[in-house]
Parts: sequence; structure tokens; C-alpha cells
Amino acid sequence: MPMFHLRRHYRNLLPLTVVDGTTPPPEHRLTKELKLYAIGLRSINLPLLKEVDKYFDVSVIMEKAGYIGSYTRRTGDAIDGCAIFWKADKFRLIDEESIKFKRFNLRDNVAQLSVLEMSKAKSRKLLIGNIHVLYNPSRGDVKLGQIRYLLSRAEILSQKWSNLPFVLAGDFNSTPESAIYKFLSSSELSIMSYDRRELSGQSGCHPAEVLGVKKESWRPFYCWGRQTKSSWSDEEIKAATGSADCQVVGNPFRLTSSYATLKGPSNTRGSSGEPLATSYHEKFLGTVDYIWYSDGLVPTRVVDTVPIDILLRTGGLPCEKVGSDHLALVSEIAFTTTSEESK
Repeated sequence: MPMFHLRRHYRNLLPLTVVDGTTPPPEHRLTKELKLYAIGLRSINLPLLKEVDKYFDVSVIMEKAGYIGSYTRRTGDAIDGCAIFWKADKFRLIDEESIKFKRFNLRDNVAQLSVLEMSKAKSRKLLIGNIHVLYNPSRGDVKLGQIRYLLSRAEILSQKWSNLPFVLAGDFNSTPESAIYKFLSSSELSIMSYDRRELSGQSGCHPAEVLGVKKESWRPFYCWGRQTKSSWSDEEIKAATGSADCQVVGNPFRLTSSYATLKGPSNTRGSSGEPLATSYHEKFLGTVDYIWYSDGLVPTRVVDTVPIDILLRTGGLPCEKVGSDHLALVSEIAFTTTSEESK
């Protein structure tokens, strides 16, 4: 059986949010950018978007380009959220779940899960996850808790539909050498081996620090967390694992990163195989965005990010040619024949 190629896309839509946290872009500029963005997506089946605060405007433009979407707005004072779009002539939504972490005392971030059925091959279904993890570098317990809960709900939804393959994409606000990345790519994580303030690996990733140390090597983009046995409060343990009596958090999926799977040039990739940087602004320079896939799927190709030397010349994002402080990740993913033949 030939593999079916499924293309999906992830991008942070900062131009549609409050620029610099204070002023939205002019409406004429917004409309122009949205139309250009929709044109650029026409070859993409599944755009997964973050920081969308003008969902109505986005959805109108996307619908004209042939997409249907769903949106989950952040709780609290935030006016943005996550959105999943899919090509209307290629997929049909058959199940979904919106996750608001505030209900579990895990801050105001949100995530989405959608079960999509392919229109021309109705036996093929896919579970899609979209998440924007808390930024706060010192709250690794909350970050881990958000990801843990999303994975637990994804497992239930996957099993409900006969163990669907799973694609998870988003801004995880964690670097490739972090404990959180390790958790995503393994079966479990013992949290007491780590300082909760270092779980995300974001410390030391300020542009001045990254560019000021070992300039001959790009490894500083991946910031190693100190593996110290730190004191965790019961509240922090509960946030991370779901129970104050549990110190190990489990991952029900065997997840692999699309970019780490497929080799790329040294001027765009680090030692882990991930992009050298997916975000660059005044407080951070490094990689925090990923596309993960489970058993039953395989990435066939990815679009590499801009070479690091060119990215550095911008002085930071957003800039004139990139309207977000995150770079887009694009992966083409195919079903493996065994994932369908076994059903």
C-alpha cells in the first residue's frame, strides 16, 4: 500500500496579537498580512496557529482559502488563543476537545485536540494536538503539568478511536536539551532529578549570553539544565505529576521529533537535530517549537528554518520580512502502511 502524504504546518501568529504587548497593527496592514498568509498556506493541509487574537478575521480569510477551523481562547485577561485549521475538501472533523489549564490550577494557557478523518480515505483518521505552553522559565512544574495533562487526554481520545496516530505541535517554551524535551521524547521523567526552575532549559538563553559564550560553536543555543536535587513543594509536585505523592510523570506515547528525524544543514540545525533557533527576541535566542509524531506516522520531509547567520542579521524578530518572533515549522508526514493494515 502506498503511503499517504499528509502535510501540516505550524506558525505563531504574532502579527495578529498585540504588538509589543500594547498596540495592535493597523487594520489595513492586518488584512494584507492575513491574505498573504492564506495564499502561502494553500499547499498546507493542517495549519496549527498560536497567539491568535483576531480569530474572526483569520477564519474569514482562511475560509476563502478553503479551510475550516476551531479556536480555543486563553482564560484570564489574555485575548489570544490557539487555532487549528484543516482543508475542508480533504478532512472532516469527527471529534475534538478544548483544554483550558486554568481548571486544573495550571495557569491560563490552552491546548486543542482534534480527530480528523480523511475525506478520500475514510479508514484513515488522525489525532492532532496543538499547544502553547506557559512561558515563565522558572515554572517548569507548570509547564510539565500542562504537557502531561494534554498527553493524558490525547491518550483517551486516541483509544476512543482505535488507537489513532498522533501529531503534536506547538510552542513548548523548552529547549532541546531540557528535561521537558527529554520527557516528550521518552516514556517517563523522574522530576526529583531536576531543579524545577531549570526544567525548561531557558536560563542562559538570553541573546547576550548565547552570543557571548563560545561564539565558534552553536551549541550554546541548547542550554543545559543543572541536574540538581532541588526541594519541591507538594504543590509543585502535584502541578507537575498530578499528585503530591507521585514523583514520576509518564508519557503514554512514543513521540519523535520530525526535525530531529530528518537531517539538515549545519547552519540551520544543532547537535540534537532540531533547528538552531525558532525564536529570537530581546529576551531569548533558541529553539522552543517542535512537531512531534507517534508510531504509525513518519516524516518524509521538513522545511528548514532560515540559516542562523541570516537570522542574527535581523537583530531580532519580528522584523520587516518575518511578522512573528517565532519561525514557522513545516513538516510533511505520512501514514506508515502498518498503521492502517493492522486495523
